Amino acid sequence: MTVTEKDPVLVVLQLTGGNDYLNCVVPYANPLYRDYRKSVAVAEDQVLLLDDQVGLHPSMVSVRDMYNEGNVAIIHGVGYQNSPRSHFRSMDIWHTCEPDKLGTEGWLGRVIRELDPNKENVVTAVSMGASLFRALAAPGVAVAAVEDLDNYGMLTGITESRRRERVLDRYKRMYAPAIGTGPVMDFLGQTGLDALKGADILNVAPGMYSSSVEYADDSIARKLKGIAQIHLAGLGTRVFYCDHGSYDTHADQNGTQTKLWTEISNAIRDFFDDLREHDAADNVIMLLFSEFGRRSHDNGSGTDHGAAGVSFVIGDRVKGGQYSEYPSIRPEDLEQGDPVPNMDFRSVYTTILEDWLGLDAQPIVEGVFEKPAYL
Repeated sequence: MTVTEKDPVLVVLQLTGGNDYLNCVVPYANPLYRDYRKSVAVAEDQVLLLDDQVGLHPSMVSVRDMYNEGNVAIIHGVGYQNSPRSHFRSMDIWHTCEPDKLGTEGWLGRVIRELDPNKENVVTAVSMGASLFRALAAPGVAVAAVEDLDNYGMLTGITESRRRERVLDRYKRMYAPAIGTGPVMDFLGQTGLDALKGADILNVAPGMYSSSVEYADDSIARKLKGIAQIHLAGLGTRVFYCDHGSYDTHADQNGTQTKLWTEISNAIRDFFDDLREHDAADNVIMLLFSEFGRRSHDNGSGTDHGAAGVSFVIGDRVKGGQYSEYPSIRPEDLEQGDPVPNMDFRSVYTTILEDWLGLDAQPIVEGVFEKPAYL
C-alpha cells in the first residue's frame, strides 16, 4: 500500500436545489406530517422504517441497507440561523462558511491549501462535472476540473482545453455578479488553465481500472464511477466534489424525488462496493448535503424553499446512526412555516476536518462549533 492510499479522502456530493428533508427522512409517526402534506406525503406502508419515529423514502433502499450495516450517519436539522431561502445565497453560505457576509474563499479551498501548501500535487482536489464548485475555490489553489472522465482519453488537446475553458467560464458567469469580478478573476488568474491541466493527469485513470461492479447509465453513477477510477489509480487525490439534482421540487415532487433518490442511492452503493472490491474503501467517507430543506406544508404538487435539512455521512469508518434531534414540526415551533435548524452545518464540517482530515477546523469554518461524534 502506498502512503497516498492511506491518506483520508473526502467525497462531497451536493444535492443541488434543496432536498426535501421531511420526505427523505420521513417522520412517519407524527400525525402532523400527514396533515401538512395532503398531496406529497409518503404512504406509511412505503416508508423504510429506521425506528418507531422515522424512516427513509422508499427509493432509498441501498442507503437503508448501508445504514443497517452501520455505515450511514444521518444528521438531523442541519442549517444555520435566518435562512434566506435563496438557492444561490444559501449554497454560497455552505460553500464559504460565511453566513453574514459574502465570502471569497471556499471552505475546501482552504482545506486543499492546508493539505498541499506547496502545490506539489495538482490533483489534490478534483471537481467532477460541468461546473467548478465555489467550495473548492481559493486564490492560488489548484483544482482539477473534469467534465466527463469516460470520454477523456478520446479527446484531442484542443477539445479538452475548450471544455476546460467552458467550466471556467461557467464559474465566472455564476459567481461574478455576486462577489464581483475582482475575486473571481483573482482566482481564475492564479489558477487558470495551467492549474487545471491537473485534469490531464487524470486521463490515465480509466485505463488502469477494472471492476466487476456495473454502475447505472445516469449522471451521478458516471460521476461516482469516475471518482472511483481516480481514487483507485492512486494519484493522491484527497478531496472529490460532485453534485446531483435538481432537488427543487416545487411541482411533481413525488416522481422527481423517487427518480433522484433511486439514482443516488444505487450509485452510492455501487461506489462503495467498487472501492471495497479493490480494498480501497477504508480511507474514504462521503458527505451528502443540500442548501436547505423544504416547507413543512406542501403546495398541492410539491414543496417550496425551507430551512432545516438533513446531511448524511457514509463510509466504512462512519459510526452509523442518527445525530442531533429531528426538529419539531408543531405549528408554534415553525418559522415562516419551516422546521428550524438545530445543528449548524459548520458542526458537520468540524467533525470531518478534525476527526477525519486531521486539520484545525477553527480557521476553516471561522469559529468553534459542537462536534457530533459520527466518525
